[in-house]
Amino acid sequence: MADLLTLSSRIIDSGVVDEPVNRVTNELSELADDLAIVESFSHCVALDTGDGLVCFDTSGVLTGQAVAEAVRAWRPARVSHVVYTHGHADHVGGSRYFAGDHPAVVAHHHVARRLERYRLTNEWNLIINARQFGGVPGELNLSIGSASGGVSVPTGSAQRFLPDDTLWPTRQFTEHDTLTVGEASIELHHARGETDDHLWAHLPDRRWVMAGDFLIWNFPNAGNPQKVQRYPAEWAGALRAMLAVEPELLVPAHGLPIAGRERIARVLGDVAMVLERLVADVLAAMNAGATLDEVIHGVRPDPAELAKPYLRPLYDEPEFVVRNIWRQYGGWWDGAASRLKPSPDARLAAVVAELAGGVLPLVERAEAEAAAGDLRLACHLADLAAWAAPGDGGVHRARARIYLARRAAEPSLMAKGIYAAAARESQLAADAAPQHAG
Repeated sequence: MADLLTLSSRIIDSGVVDEPVNRVTNELSELADDLAIVESFSHCVALDTGDGLVCFDTSGVLTGQAVAEAVRAWRPARVSHVVYTHGHADHVGGSRYFAGDHPAVVAHHHVARRLERYRLTNEWNLIINARQFGGVPGELNLSIGSASGGVSVPTGSAQRFLPDDTLWPTRQFTEHDTLTVGEASIELHHARGETDDHLWAHLPDRRWVMAGDFLIWNFPNAGNPQKVQRYPAEWAGALRAMLAVEPELLVPAHGLPIAGRERIARVLGDVAMVLERLVADVLAAMNAGATLDEVIHGVRPDPAELAKPYLRPLYDEPEFVVRNIWRQYGGWWDGAASRLKPSPDARLAAVVAELAGGVLPLVERAEAEAAAGDLRLACHLADLAAWAAPGDGGVHRARARIYLARRAAEPSLMAKGIYAAAARESQLAADAAPQHAG
């Protein structure tokens, strides 16, 4: 296999993805004599300063030990500094395996606030991550699958979304900071993007940028339907700021490192442009008085952009980003008056089923729409049937079939996970109930 920089250059230049670009191998590759990356979930990037190692991110709790061992096998020097690009669990959860070196932990000052929020919402985070990656809350295992190498996390009241011994920041900043460690001068820049506590690092003497999750070799994760607000416009601004320093090497926290000023500029510019256009199009529609329904079904990026190796919607996707733009600029209400203070789903579904002549016509129409390719409408009808008859095994079997078909048709992990969880939810309900319809 080609080295990482050669591989990324070939894929970007050709536009053909013929090898995985987001890999979880826990193997270390040197990018320069004093710089290495351990490909994991997330990556850890290690810099040998001559006076200790600086590690950008520590990977997650499930991969952190292997990552730390790979770094120590590369250099026996002490890890003097850990820099969190942001506070997501897959970036900070592995820090426990670096604790023996007593490193300074550097982060934007909002990271500590995030870690405290994770403590307050521990069970909620277990639930949404189970669903995001295809599981069902309350089952014995949360299978993270291909996103993190197929590892499993036992869930339950004793399980911690983030380990209690995760290292908290010891050096915090607001907008900018500069670390001087050994021979290295590292400029840290805060910008909102995937999170409100994100930073990117610039080594001006080397023209290196550590981009964190501002680049993930997928469409930007700016719309995750189960997580807190993301910031697409500011994300694009951060990419423009990186572009302005004209890096010769860009190292993300997910995906392949990229070498070459022109190649990096092309990638950063493309990703920034797609986000900027989405924001502009959504705001134009909002200013024209459009409802969220009209915006969701009317705003689309250029399909040619989504075909680029670093913009494929395989994790997050544009439709979810559109919703997040609406939420950021327009609040949570979608513009439909009935949904401002809605009736309970089960009550509405019961009336619809009554008008339809029972749940069986809803199920039959749902399956017909699915067979005709309208899986969006099929899922609405299947949900109505299940809400109207929650104990009906036949309804749930039909709903599970429809959601499995929906999962197979979707490109993004976000959608696949949620639809798989819905199917599994109905499969479990069907197993516990007799069949009456479907």
